[in-house]
Amino acid sequence: MVRFHHSAAQNVFEADIVIIGVPDESRSHAARKGANKGPDIIRLASNKSEFFERDGNIIPICPLFGKIDNKHIFDYGNVKRENLHELISDLVSNNKIPIVLGGDHSITSIVLQAIGNIHGKIGLFYFDAHPDFVSSTTNYYGSVLTDSFQWIDFAKSMLIGTRAAEPEELDNATRVGLEVITPLNISESGISQIANRVEHKNCSNKKYISIDLDCIDPAYAPGVSLPSPCGLSSIDLVYLIKLAISSGIIGIDLVELSPDFDFNSITADLAARILLESIASINISNSRT
Repeated sequence: MVRFHHSAAQNVFEADIVIIGVPDESRSHAARKGANKGPDIIRLASNKSEFFERDGNIIPICPLFGKIDNKHIFDYGNVKRENLHELISDLVSNNKIPIVLGGDHSITSIVLQAIGNIHGKIGLFYFDAHPDFVSSTTNYYGSVLTDSFQWIDFAKSMLIGTRAAEPEELDNATRVGLEVITPLNISESGISQIANRVEHKNCSNKKYISIDLDCIDPAYAPGVSLPSPCGLSSIDLVYLIKLAISSGIIGIDLVELSPDFDFNSITADLAARILLESIASINISNSRT
């Protein structure tokens, strides 16, 4: 079992933030397989790319903004899909912030249900090439928003990076008033204008951040389950994630790394960096208010 080097808390009770791996892709329809390897590969990439060794000392790199060394992080290890709901319920009930590493995107439905049963409807920032709002078929990685419908406050939610949507998904998003940000919107309006729209939605700490790595352009992240061209740049994604997290969150997930299709570990290293920057942006007191 690979352990996240930043995990310094001795046990879950001491932790502010709990890392959980879910090596499961049982609800994926992707032709590319291997997302079940994602949790451990992200940990390995983090342990390799975020530390320097010099004169016998292990030196961590610093995030672009924020701090990680003032947070109590515990790596819970990997869990089975069927045990995730109970674990998330326990963590959130005890004011812990779960960060779930997938696995396919359907695990988000389990997390949102567990959180929703405690907090009611929550805001959702959903970074994905696909809306995952299919309703003609359910209980798979393409129906996350449908399967989680009763726990999402759509007025306080956004789809970001969308560019590979089925007609019914866009119809469903329009019907519930869900704001959709495409990469073309970012090119047209500029990242500052999009940041303003994120901040407009970012008024509550009752929100969840879900990151499918295929929201990124394949030039930056080839090793994903379902790549789609014309995606987000890596720095625009990190900027918007950090902005969305900054006012407080309930939890985060990072999914759909497909290591067998990666090239020189660039997707895994980027995923590790997204994880680092996400943790650095978490304001523990805001998230627990």
